[in-house]
Amino acid sequence: MDVTVGNSRVSGTARAPPSKSYTHRALLAAGYAGGALVRNPLVSADTKATARAVDHFGGDAERVQADWEITGFGGAPDVPADVIDCANSGTTMRLVSGAAALADGTTVLTGDRSLRSRPQGPLLDAIADLGGSARSTRGNGQAPLIVDGPIEGGHVEMPGDVSSQFVTSLLMAGALTDEGVEIELTTELKSAPYVDITLDVLESFGVTAEERENGYRVPGGQTYEPADGEYAVPGDFSSASYLLAAGALAGGEEVVVEGAHPSEQGDAAIVDVLRQMGADVEWRQDDGEIVVGRSDLDGITVGVADTPDLLPTIAVLGAAAEGTTTITDAEHVRYKETDRVSAMAEELAKLGAAVEERQDELVVHGGDSDLSGARVDGRGDHRIVMALSVAALVADGETTIEGGEHVDVSFPDFFDALGDLGAAVER
Repeated sequence: MDVTVGNSRVSGTARAPPSKSYTHRALLAAGYAGGALVRNPLVSADTKATARAVDHFGGDAERVQADWEITGFGGAPDVPADVIDCANSGTTMRLVSGAAALADGTTVLTGDRSLRSRPQGPLLDAIADLGGSARSTRGNGQAPLIVDGPIEGGHVEMPGDVSSQFVTSLLMAGALTDEGVEIELTTELKSAPYVDITLDVLESFGVTAEERENGYRVPGGQTYEPADGEYAVPGDFSSASYLLAAGALAGGEEVVVEGAHPSEQGDAAIVDVLRQMGADVEWRQDDGEIVVGRSDLDGITVGVADTPDLLPTIAVLGAAAEGTTTITDAEHVRYKETDRVSAMAEELAKLGAAVEERQDELVVHGGDSDLSGARVDGRGDHRIVMALSVAALVADGETTIEGGEHVDVSFPDFFDALGDLGAAVER
């Protein structure tokens, strides 16, 4: 689907969708439990894939109005009767691989073309070290995957600079093993706040896990049981970042983003990034509101080792700022739904931005950029689509973004929210 966004001024109130990261973990945790009511979840293409996986393992995920009622499999996943299709969701594949390693038999996992190109090797090796068997059908560490369980638990070494989701998968599954799981990281952990989210969800479900020097440990023999049988999902800061950037770049009056209560999400760093660039922004934490107005921004240097999903948003802010914005610690951002470093460099250049792409960095020379409407490719990646849509608000003329339907992955109502703020959006 093509979406055309014109140069616009925006104002008013919008609500960030529920957190995708928290929803994935809560759905699987409810599956590991006897069940739970997951309140206010994000219902998107990615989270639906995790809900389907819970069904495959013998649970049942049923939508009840705005909530998800999960009947769990009580820590003992069935061997799936069919292949688990994770669609485009890397989080689903990695978290569900841990569940597959608990099942007493063989599970096959696959996904779409993009997902089948993403690295899974360290997780497969870890499952094997813990007493299971896991392999790539093509022998390249990529899906389709074949996982045999059950794992017994134990000590495992793995790199931390490929994906924090490997750690999350083993912590969530490890609580249900006999021995528990101790993870020793052999390289620096990237995206560490996402493991903090996992620890937060585990605690809410009555599961104990801890960070240790150079890794994490979760004792075995535990039971998932949320307080009062339910769990409420907080708002999503990754998605809120596009609304906040729209307000900072194209606000006619103030933009108020609701649903922004404090949580363990690293992407709340977008508030500090905006402040450092000179944005007029106020976070009313008790009310869960962030207020931002149009501001003259200056380029900064910012690392995204722990906040990879913010790279597209920061790149757009940099393209409209004065001076140079340098985004560092970005190599792992190349292994998302698409290579987001190259994607943002190439698509922003089509709009007239002056961009340098380096292996571990993206450099945007806002002072040398003159943004004009063009036809750009969303690369089948929800975050690229949304970031380019924000850039379109301050580009002269109209910008057409290919693949607009991919916002369904994390923010299904994104274009409605943008339009409600006053943006010129045509689908």
